[in-house]
Amino acid sequence: MMAQTGTDSEQLSGALRRETVKKHVGAIHISGKLSLLQRKLSNVLLLNAYDTLQTSASHSIDAKTLAMIVGYNSNDMDTLRASLKSLAETVAEWDMLDEDGKQEWGVSALLSYAKLKGGVCEYAYSPVLAQKLHDPKIYALINVNIQRNFSSGHGLALYENCYRFVRTGSTGWWSLETFRKLMGVEGSSYYESFKHLNAKIIKPAVAEVCKTSDISIVPEFRKKGRAISDIRFKIAENPQLAMFNIDDSDGLRASKVYEALLAQGVSDRLARQWIAEHGDEYIAEKLSYVANRKAKSSLGYLTAAIRDDYKLAQRPKAPPPSDRAIAAGAARKQADQAQARAEDARHADRRERVRKFAIVAELVAARNPTQRGADRALFSSQLSDDLSRDDFARNSWGSALNARAIFEFWEGMVPGCFDAD
Repeated sequence: MMAQTGTDSEQLSGALRRETVKKHVGAIHISGKLSLLQRKLSNVLLLNAYDTLQTSASHSIDAKTLAMIVGYNSNDMDTLRASLKSLAETVAEWDMLDEDGKQEWGVSALLSYAKLKGGVCEYAYSPVLAQKLHDPKIYALINVNIQRNFSSGHGLALYENCYRFVRTGSTGWWSLETFRKLMGVEGSSYYESFKHLNAKIIKPAVAEVCKTSDISIVPEFRKKGRAISDIRFKIAENPQLAMFNIDDSDGLRASKVYEALLAQGVSDRLARQWIAEHGDEYIAEKLSYVANRKAKSSLGYLTAAIRDDYKLAQRPKAPPPSDRAIAAGAARKQADQAQARAEDARHADRRERVRKFAIVAELVAARNPTQRGADRALFSSQLSDDLSRDDFARNSWGSALNARAIFEFWEGMVPGCFDAD
């Protein structure tokens, strides 16, 4: 249901700075049919709401910021509305043991409601689902930074279903029927064939998990007679992507400045955000500044002092802004930062595509005419629709429409050809 690097996360605010979201294992099994963007949206909504899941009836987040974090165009509210509607229409189902060891089965919509008003997305979970999602005893940690690297819903779904078993090293055996349900392809006659399931779902999803995430997985199969009947995944940590697991929350909470902020009524997550963004010394200076002034709202005054860098040697020219003004300013700043990150990411993606297309041109040039013809025929046969085939026929290996497929094809032909070195 409901994961770039630490640099991106440092620019997010509030709960969204947290790198991981606790996700109830029952919830991980309920959203196989969600698209990739819907799955990412569901994760970010849960991350945003997690601290107050059981104390607040509803939750809210700036809509443009939400869209950009998930990967939508910040002005594409139609897509955001459609995805929220899909979450409200998707049924969550869990089947698990309760605290007394009794079997418990239940269903609930993923979202009980969602609305967009005044640039804010407001949403809620049903009370029973909120309790399941918040249960600290039975959860998996899903890294929200990692999820943004996935480009397929099946890859992200497989990652979520495997990650919670990383400490045991194996998922245990799943029947193919269960696996199809987890991947959201149950009921498809095409994927009743193991050949198709393996070629189109298992192999691509396994490759993406190993390349994109902090774990590596290997599928194993079990037969009943001559047919494959069950599947499991052997799981190990991926040391090359261990950086994604860094979480400095405990270190920040050990700070004396953190304790002083809590004493001023600052929330846990906001205190950690301020310390992470500005450092202990800066925050301590602002605490001293506020302590030497008399203000009706010390928290609002402290927020303004941190944001505008009030100095002990000067008094602010204007009274501290209202809480509403502070919230509006924070939302604008958050949206601007997210938009800048999205623009940087788009520029980086363009540069990377240009680099890879140049490498493809070199690889093609090194082939003899017979090999080139065979390469084109093989690649064209792998394209699934007429539009893609026509664009490749017109533009050959420079087809922008087929860029991702072209890069995957040549990576398979010449492993490591796109490595930065």
